[in-house]
Amino acid sequence: MTTALGQGRPFLKMHGLGNDFVVFDARRDPLVLDDAAARAIADRHAGVGCDQLVVIEPARDPAADAFMVIRNADGGEVSACGNATRCVAWMLMRESGRDAAVIQTRAGLLRARAAGGDAVTVDMGPALLEWRDIPLAEPRDTLHLDIAAECLNDPVAVGMGNPHMVFFVADAEAVDLARLGPPLERHPLFPERANVEVAQILKPERIRMRVWERGAGITRACGTGACATLVAAARRGLSGRRAEIVLDGGSLTIEWRPDGRVSMTGPVALSFAGTLGDGFPV
Repeated sequence: MTTALGQGRPFLKMHGLGNDFVVFDARRDPLVLDDAAARAIADRHAGVGCDQLVVIEPARDPAADAFMVIRNADGGEVSACGNATRCVAWMLMRESGRDAAVIQTRAGLLRARAAGGDAVTVDMGPALLEWRDIPLAEPRDTLHLDIAAECLNDPVAVGMGNPHMVFFVADAEAVDLARLGPPLERHPLFPERANVEVAQILKPERIRMRVWERGAGITRACGTGACATLVAAARRGLSGRRAEIVLDGGSLTIEWRPDGRVSMTGPVALSFAGTLGDGFPV
């Protein structure tokens, strides 16, 4: 039976380094969730409030433990979210008693394992470096894009199941990301819009990053953005293939492995459990 929102639907509020999620388990009771409902729940004044909503559904692939649907706060669906993947993996491992989980997403299968304490490591898949795969609207050198906005210029394009443009700057804190992020997110070179990162190299093994996420705005952390930033820095020769990425909400350890796949390690937190009240559109 399909369960409508506003009829006692339980949820979990979770976060990874302050990148926060409302998580619904729809493996037994399917969930009706359209763009309007997602926006209503994500609203921080009248709803629960979150950067992204996550719906856990039965796996389509027998190799996976569950399928994960992700919606941004604006209601739009996206294919990947690293911090949400860690949160869902933690839930599934706690439920099964195992120290590993496989999550199916629109971007493919993501394999996760416990990393001690509240930390989870996720294999985020290969970094996508070709213009068609990111995707870009036309052929371009993805290592040097001809895009500029005031103090930002010459970004690197990387796909991590979602598209990213990474700008390297002398001072990440000085960038007015709230003003520059919206038009860059909608740059015509990115037909699916873009996540926008500004990154400051503190040391070759330590990078400060801030992010404007498409459909969510400034968030305290972005797992795929951290992956994209490490890949971009390594491609430019600014770092090695493993580094600590320092975000507003804390740090993630990112490694771009020799096989081209990117692994991400960071903490998970369960904030509270709740139940939706009446009034949310279906």
